[in-house]
Amino acid sequence: DFSAQLLKLARPERIHLIDPWQNKLSDGDALHDGVCRRFAGEIQRGTVVVHRAPSAEVAATLEPLDWVYVDGNHSYENVSEDLTGYFSLLKAGGIIAGDDYGVDGYSWGDGVREAVDEFVRLHGLQAAIIGQQFIIEKPSDG
Repeated sequence: DFSAQLLKLARPERIHLIDPWQNKLSDGDALHDGVCRRFAGEIQRGTVVVHRAPSAEVAATLEPLDWVYVDGNHSYENVSEDLTGYFSLLKAGGIIAGDDYGVDGYSWGDGVREAVDEFVRLHGLQAAIIGQQFIIEKPSDG
């Protein structure tokens, strides 16, 4: 639903949907197939590109990006990996944002907040926090 809203409101030239669709609580194949059906027209036009793989694996294959929205595995390790991999892909002035900042999850603890706070501290950046969303801008000078 969120991806559909991004397409409608932001109207990106292209959006990459990245997920291994391997959830122990649900049928990953059915979820993946449902996403492909839902965005079939956009996939055919090249507006939506679906990647069924771990996010770190996909990051290595992408061209520079204007913005990235991270809402994957919420463990500290995975969020750190996503921030590092995708921030390096951002164009100058680009945005990386994500969900569940400050949400203490049953299996991930406070991994999102810990990873975001560490990332901005290590890189001399600031994160804007809006509710449970985080936003980090890549400086225009690189």
